[in-house]
Amino acid sequence: MLSSRPGQSEPYRSSSTWGSTMPPENRRMLRKLCAAMAMAGMIMGGGTGMAQTPPAPSVEPPSSALNPPWQHGRNNDAVVRGVEFTIPDIDVLADFHGVLNDPKLVLYVGGNYFFAMAPLVEAFERLHPHYKGRLFWETLPPGILAQQIRAGGTITVGNMTWTVKPDIYLAGLSEVKGLISEGILVGPPTAYATNTLTIMVPKGNPARIRSLTDLSRPGLRLAMPNPQFEGVATQIKQALVNAGGPALEKSVYETKVADGTSILTQIHHRQTPLFLMKGMVSAGVTWKSEALFQMQIGNPIEYVDIQPDQNVSGIYAGAAVRAALHKRAAKEWLDFIASPAALEIFERYGFRPYVAETEASGRN
Repeated sequence: MLSSRPGQSEPYRSSSTWGSTMPPENRRMLRKLCAAMAMAGMIMGGGTGMAQTPPAPSVEPPSSALNPPWQHGRNNDAVVRGVEFTIPDIDVLADFHGVLNDPKLVLYVGGNYFFAMAPLVEAFERLHPHYKGRLFWETLPPGILAQQIRAGGTITVGNMTWTVKPDIYLAGLSEVKGLISEGILVGPPTAYATNTLTIMVPKGNPARIRSLTDLSRPGLRLAMPNPQFEGVATQIKQALVNAGGPALEKSVYETKVADGTSILTQIHHRQTPLFLMKGMVSAGVTWKSEALFQMQIGNPIEYVDIQPDQNVSGIYAGAAVRAALHKRAAKEWLDFIASPAALEIFERYGFRPYVAETEASGRN
């Protein structure tokens, strides 16, 4: 979605268009003013006919500390990395990890636990050392990953196109079940963890957000996951209805989108914290684990709890791709992801182990 630039109230007009619409008497006055300014420039410039250019103000380069990748290479199990060339905010493939040349296990992972993948891969490779440095994984929104599966594993990012076919798809339970029903994945699904929503805000919470109902405040700028790409929007919409009825959900996802104060993200686990830290928005609803991770690495992020009777949970699950090239490795990962060792890692970020009685939509 596109919105007007902050502080820009009307379209820019070129000088030629502006001058052509100026009354004659104003144009004469403008010519006199320009002549006077030129004369002043000759005096100030020592008779050169040109005013001396004042020194450019000192400008600090933007800090790259806030920009992805946030794990400083840890989310990459490659043993030989060759030339290191990562320029934050310029040349970064933050959600693509590992090696493309002859991987022995390829994971398509719903991106909202990208931060847990580094310790998960490390733990898996301790159990199965023959996979060390031979994994490739992507952490994109589940809807995009499903499109990539249907495209034969081919994806284009910037100027680069590559193909890597997945062995496993890990996302929300309902999305995994959907691809099983299409015959793309092999059931039954392996469910392993749950998560809840929170309101992510900048450190100090300058907008004084206290609850979901505050999100309808006129003029309050939000970053909200786009339902077209990100399954978590389903849970967020339900939580908004729980908190303030259909009117609150409509305010956040329709009225504020229309007036430009709700920005719809395509990859909220990157965009929402960045937009908050850069002052573009004042709040955004995310998974609680995402806010906890940002705080753990020292980024200026906080969160506001959502009342338990309004909150909505998600169930994480996975299944092997029917056309997987590495079926044994896929089974080993699915066995691992639901193990106590993996669940201990998830719990560091606020996830909870899945139990069959959990009531949730299972989308993320």
